[in-house]
Amino acid sequence: MSLRAESVSWAAGGRLIVDAVDLDAAPGSTVGLLGPNGSGKSTLLRVLAGLRRPSAGVVTLDDAPLSSLGRRGLARRLAVVEQHAVTDVDLTVRDVIALGRVPHRRGLSAPSAADSAAVLTAAARTGLTTHLDQEWRTLSGGERQRAQIARALAQEPRELLLDEPTNHLDIGHQLELLALVCALPVTSVVALHDLNLAAMFCDSVVLLHRGRAVAAGTPAQVLTRETIREVYGVSALVSTGADGRPTIHFARPPG
Repeated sequence: MSLRAESVSWAAGGRLIVDAVDLDAAPGSTVGLLGPNGSGKSTLLRVLAGLRRPSAGVVTLDDAPLSSLGRRGLARRLAVVEQHAVTDVDLTVRDVIALGRVPHRRGLSAPSAADSAAVLTAAARTGLTTHLDQEWRTLSGGERQRAQIARALAQEPRELLLDEPTNHLDIGHQLELLALVCALPVTSVVALHDLNLAAMFCDSVVLLHRGRAVAAGTPAQVLTRETIREVYGVSALVSTGADGRPTIHFARPPG
């Protein structure tokens, strides 16, 4: 069961941004959302997170509609990591991670022992234990992304939604971050641009084009030469490794 979208649509200004998309994220799996710019990936993530109400269709967690969970209940169950996080406030890494405990606290109550333990556990999982007292703004791009994931983990979610988490990271940090996400004991839905990273790390992928899901399945089923040409308009060769995962080799455009 876990996270599921059934014929979900979302419209703005009379235009369908997400058009009757189905998605089924099995417990503990990593699902990739793929597609060109403007294909609806970020919007679909916000609908899955309950940040936007679908124009049609329904999103469920273990067969319960998101609307039935309430804001606090949903925040305790599902966490979101956006593309960019900025702040002008002087926060330490510990402060940032502790923000994930807000759904578990009442009003202005002091952090509990459980809150402190969750922060330390999240920092350990993301390799930030030695950075806890460092100013967040002094972190590198990769460290900031890990801090945001740690903040999400401090919520103790069962589902994690990430919007382009590898954006602006070098390849080493991209690989490190996605390996971290895949090793987490949660169900993850990750919007990605890089098809090879999706093929390497995702259990399944949903390929969006103009708001519609044109293909869904394992990376090998979806990332074919024909589908890549149809959706992205580029030529590619697709080879399959011993692990059954595809590798995409793009042809250089003429001129």
